[in-house]
Amino acid sequence: MSERDPIGFAMVIIAMTVAVYITRVGGYWLIGRVTIGPRLRKMLDALPGAIIAATIAPLLLHGGFSAVCAVGAALAAMILLRNDFAAVAAGLGTAALVRAAGF
Repeated sequence: MSERDPIGFAMVIIAMTVAVYITRVGGYWLIGRVTIGPRLRKMLDALPGAIIAATIAPLLLHGGFSAVCAVGAALAAMILLRNDFAAVAAGLGTAALVRAAGF
């Protein structure tokens, strides 16, 4: 597609960029006009955990042994170190080592 029509490809990228920007700005605009009560606050506080669970669940179901080990290592690193970067590094490193070992 990009070799035959570079202008069209650039237009698609620009359109997607504009759509993402409008979505993000629209979300900030909308939440600025809503009164945040205790119920909405609880929902917004729980949202990051729900997003992480929705991301990790399919990985655990279809990722195999290396994925389970990687998530376990990331969880252990997060509990022990309370550092997001260390947890990601532990998960990636564990996945790489388990796959390199042939599992």
